[in-house]
Amino acid sequence: MIVLGIFSMIIGIGTIAFGIYVRKNPTFDWRMNEGWKVSGDSEPSQAYIDSRTFSGAVAIWIGAFFIAMGILQFI
Repeated sequence: MIVLGIFSMIIGIGTIAFGIYVRKNPTFDWRMNEGWKVSGDSEPSQAYIDSRTFSGAVAIWIGAFFIAMGILQFI
């Protein structure tokens, strides 16, 4: 059970790190995922940036949940 708790905490830390990165840089993957569909030079819309920022926040919450479950494995 301790190994499962440690694994859960590692997954949680990674998820939180990814969520923080997405919140700080919401357009880091726009060119690769969406930008190639548009001809010419364009930027992501505010709705896209807002949705990526929200998904970063959700990732942080999910990571916190994994860490909490990992801590509960030690009890």
